[in-house]
Amino acid sequence: MSTADKTDAEPEGSREQKSTVDNQMKKALHDDDEGVQEAGEGRSEISSLGENVADSQVYTATSLSGIPKENKTKTHPLVLDWAYGINQTLPVLSLQDEDRLVILYVCAHVAVMYDHTSNAQHLLQGHCSPITCLCASEDRRWLVTADMSQESLVIIWDAYTGIPVRTLFDCHPEGGVSALALSKDSKYLATVGAGAVQRVCIWDWTDESDSPQCQVDLSPKYGCQNQILFNPTDSTQLVSNSSTQVLFYSWEKEHLGYSAPEITDKTFNMVLGSLSQSIFHYDNVQALTATSAGNIVLWDKQTESVSSQPIVRKAMKIVFLQKEAITVLTLIDSFIVTGDVSGQIKFYDGNLKLINFYNEFSLDPIRSISFSKEKPSTSSLGYPKDCTLDTKPFVIRNVVLSTTSATVVHVNAQSHVPQTLLKEHPEPLEAVACHPKQPLVAMGSHSGTIKVWDYERKEVVCRRAFQPHKQIQCITYDPQGFYLALGFASGALQIVDACTLQSDEKECFQYSHDSITHLTFSQDSCYLAAADTGKSVTLLHLCKAGTQEIWQYQGRHRSHYKPIQDLLFGVDLDSNQPRLLSLGMDRRLVEYDLQNSGENELLILSSDRIEQSAVPTCMMWYPPLTPENFLLTASNRYKMKLFNATSKMCRKTVFGPSYGSPVKKMAILPASNDGDPNSRYMAYITQDKVGIQILPVDGNPHKSFAMICHSTGVSTLAVSYDGRNVFTAGGQDCTVLSWELNLSSLEASAALGGKDMLPFYNLLEGGRDGQLFREMEEYFYYCQLQNQEVNTMETRLVSTRIPLADVPFLMRALGFYPTEQELEDMQNEVKFSRYAETRNYVTDIDLEEFFKLYINHRPASGISRQELCNAFQVLGRADEEGTYTIDRDELLELLQARGEHMTEEDLAECFTTLLGISAEGGSCTASMLETLLPTKITMRTLSTDIFGFSAATQELHQEQAHDL
Repeated sequence: MSTADKTDAEPEGSREQKSTVDNQMKKALHDDDEGVQEAGEGRSEISSLGENVADSQVYTATSLSGIPKENKTKTHPLVLDWAYGINQTLPVLSLQDEDRLVILYVCAHVAVMYDHTSNAQHLLQGHCSPITCLCASEDRRWLVTADMSQESLVIIWDAYTGIPVRTLFDCHPEGGVSALALSKDSKYLATVGAGAVQRVCIWDWTDESDSPQCQVDLSPKYGCQNQILFNPTDSTQLVSNSSTQVLFYSWEKEHLGYSAPEITDKTFNMVLGSLSQSIFHYDNVQALTATSAGNIVLWDKQTESVSSQPIVRKAMKIVFLQKEAITVLTLIDSFIVTGDVSGQIKFYDGNLKLINFYNEFSLDPIRSISFSKEKPSTSSLGYPKDCTLDTKPFVIRNVVLSTTSATVVHVNAQSHVPQTLLKEHPEPLEAVACHPKQPLVAMGSHSGTIKVWDYERKEVVCRRAFQPHKQIQCITYDPQGFYLALGFASGALQIVDACTLQSDEKECFQYSHDSITHLTFSQDSCYLAAADTGKSVTLLHLCKAGTQEIWQYQGRHRSHYKPIQDLLFGVDLDSNQPRLLSLGMDRRLVEYDLQNSGENELLILSSDRIEQSAVPTCMMWYPPLTPENFLLTASNRYKMKLFNATSKMCRKTVFGPSYGSPVKKMAILPASNDGDPNSRYMAYITQDKVGIQILPVDGNPHKSFAMICHSTGVSTLAVSYDGRNVFTAGGQDCTVLSWELNLSSLEASAALGGKDMLPFYNLLEGGRDGQLFREMEEYFYYCQLQNQEVNTMETRLVSTRIPLADVPFLMRALGFYPTEQELEDMQNEVKFSRYAETRNYVTDIDLEEFFKLYINHRPASGISRQELCNAFQVLGRADEEGTYTIDRDELLELLQARGEHMTEEDLAECFTTLLGISAEGGSCTASMLETLLPTKITMRTLSTDIFGFSAATQELHQEQAHDL
């Protein structure tokens, strides 16, 4: 597991620390008579613990008020500070609402305990994958979260302290958990797997066993069981349902059985609809299931459970309650409660007689209903009347409602007044931007809504919905903080006031039907550039029209033939005029001629190919840490490169952050006002992680740190104006996470990695004591001898350096075969390394510099079998058996004409050397080469017979290809 994975998976401490807390809790809860009181008396109070446990936070906590407002560890360079958003597909649970209004919900892979009273969050971090299930004990002392992944976790948390007290590792390796529930006494936990064949397990999470008490596999014909529930009066009875089938379970000791009573439209000769939720009636005899047709299916016992056989139940009747589909069915006190797609909440008695309803809140379809754990007072004063003829006081607990539109509402039962707790983005959130001068962060989503938060006070400043254009893809502030530009999926571009989010209709532009992907302002806020999925760049210019300033269209150019990866404004150091550059997947860096571009015209100043095989992913201006002005790029080969801003010459290549996926976006942190001006840092994101790195970049892996931020993929990042926070948008998880930076921790981590060359030696196979290190030394010293004539008898002049021209031969001797362009980049890197300071070229290199050059330039990984397969599929043709082959003559022609051209003699020499016909440097004719190679070349022929890969290597490649 990488550092990033470990940090995010176990933020509260190591597994050993968790195990200690687990053992404490097991001792506290395992004994029914001593450890936990009866459920009706609040079965969460731990009453008999040893002296070692008595001092633990879990034991001493007596209520939810024990959670501190600030409970974040400061030992990591990145600390999760706040979670914006909500997973609207999961329920929202009410934890407390007497003196403090506290709710629990899920945000990506984090469970959030939100105290609305004090506007504080306590973040439960432990999952590396999105949380898919959530439940709480009846007294709200214990919380359970689970996820779906190959390494799925189920974590039981103490709600009073936020400490994980038990973790079940790989309890459903077949695909994670799709549903879970706690028994009323909190001792037993039921989990339903998410695999093709679902497995239902019953766990006694208070004992020391890592195995369930019992389990059973379900037949796939019953559909995906996505909801399960214990019988509140009998923990040996459970019910679950899919959209088509209800299952009833009975378990005893190590046996778990279930029955699947038949229920279809023909059962009662009426439309049943899809099944939503099932519950047990409080009479302990019947069960109820809600449907999308507005019906309630009433189940009754046919037989009692005998000899571990499940109780057989039968659908006795269907009760039509309403026209609207019922989405939620639950039980509270003596009421049966439903929520439907029209946003109504209805209360029924045990005979399904309507007692009261909430229909005036104008809510969207109800996703969950959670009642307060506090029972209402015995006095009925202040409660509204019910809707029956008797008009009795309607005494009910306070309730928290969540909807499918990511809205959470709290309803006070006495005042009957709804209070909106959360109103978040219900659709993917792709865009986030920070104000350049104030603690404000703007977020835009596919729902067409933009919200601006004050991230210091944690409150919404303003919001606006853009209905005509709907999906917001990207947003950005101008450097002065006056404007906020929005790019839509429809290709529309709108500029609004940064404070009010209002705009003139004339400031909405539609010059493309392709989705806007990038937006950037010039440093003087006079230009706005946009890139879209049509591989085009559009430029707007701020002009004066009388006393007003308006944005006008200047030009548009389709400058790339593959998608644009990044768009960037800069400043020309000589003229102080803005520069605009775009970077594409076509490996081209394009600069636009802003000075000579006229009305309705955008000209190109230069177009440079900056990569040969790697695909650039992003770019940014390098901070002024050197006398020269550089452009920093990252690629999918885990490399970062510095290009001279004027000549576009590659001046340095370093090994970049490698945390499972390449860097996809970078941002320089603002320089600290009270710190060292030469201490600069960079934030970045990969596919699913956010990271921070110390500058200057040099390939030292200890100067970088990353951790999981959005396991389903991170869309973009933004840095606060003061450099203290980084914000990441998760896209599909509808979430933005705020990360607090702890740069001193990053510096300490880098120092622990070693000084000088030690971090680089550790990157070599075997380290400084390994064979590769010794070979590099020997080749280097042999090169010194060759430059002084090996057979000379004269006194040798000892030197620590070798000529720069010998570097290519040393690289090839070590098994690294760079292209001619890569060799030129290496030599330029050394040659111009001190030119800005001394105006002299460097013509030689010492051993330490050679080590760094080799480590930073060598490939991060070798060529995989899959890459060879892809090449043969592109260049070759499939035969009757489906095997791709390349004609010999065609292959030889491609090698001579494509890429870096090879002469016929060079080609012949390479093949004869590989085939062992002649030693390196031997001669061979083209006709002789044709006799050595078969007319049809397959991938196996190329890899085994020509390249000489062993059979074991081939098998390994096949396994890797199978994994891919």
